[in-house]
Amino acid sequence: MALQICVAGATGWVGKALCKAILQSSDFTLCGAVARKAAGQDIGEFLGMPKTGIKIKAKIEEALTDSTNVLIDYTSSREVKGHALYALRKHIPVVIGTSGLIQEDFAELEFVAKTNSVGVIASGNFALTACLAKHFSTIAARYLSQWEIIDYANAEKLDVPSGTGREVAEAMASVKQSKLGRPIAELNGPKEARGATISGSQVHSVRLSGMIFGFEVLFGQPDERLIIKHEAGAGAEPYVGGTLLAASRVVNMVGLTRGLDRLLFS
Repeated sequence: MALQICVAGATGWVGKALCKAILQSSDFTLCGAVARKAAGQDIGEFLGMPKTGIKIKAKIEEALTDSTNVLIDYTSSREVKGHALYALRKHIPVVIGTSGLIQEDFAELEFVAKTNSVGVIASGNFALTACLAKHFSTIAARYLSQWEIIDYANAEKLDVPSGTGREVAEAMASVKQSKLGRPIAELNGPKEARGATISGSQVHSVRLSGMIFGFEVLFGQPDERLIIKHEAGAGAEPYVGGTLLAASRVVNMVGLTRGLDRLLFS
């Protein structure tokens, strides 16, 4: 039976590609769509497809129904936590593709998910190539002692570091801590020039017009360097497959799972 999916952020960059894929799929059915500015419009017509009879809703409370199997959220860091908690308390599993949540947010989501015996999967990046870059970086961290992370995004991106950058740093910390050269406290000049310390890694966020999304992990050894780099293109399609994979898995999970790699490599 096809999974009934509600998409929050349905008219956004990833949301549009996701809704199109669901409407064309035999494994998933779109049962709801959330987007404030387009509220009242038919989601099919909005996407330039045949009319579906599914009206875009302004609020998550209006879009989730008893038939909803999974909520997929690609809204904003200001909205996603409230959406997820509302769905989890209604015993609806959640897939989060929105970045900007911090450790305290994830702890609350984990608690509510477990309390209601339901699953939530959150990933800063559902693209397979980004997942592989993160996975390869954790393998390299087993053998190399020093690294730093740079994440790239457009000038308007609200959260720093990106969800992907934060996830990579946390994944590296599960292997070991990066070994600093000179302690930051001993340096002359603005300490911020060395980036932010996230889970034991120095992370630098670059925000410039013309940038899309990407990250790189730079490893340093005496007389040699290794760079593992991921770059995203202008299209949202690379995120669709991983998101729908998460939606198919989350219905059989309880608690919080962080990162697409946990589904592929655990």
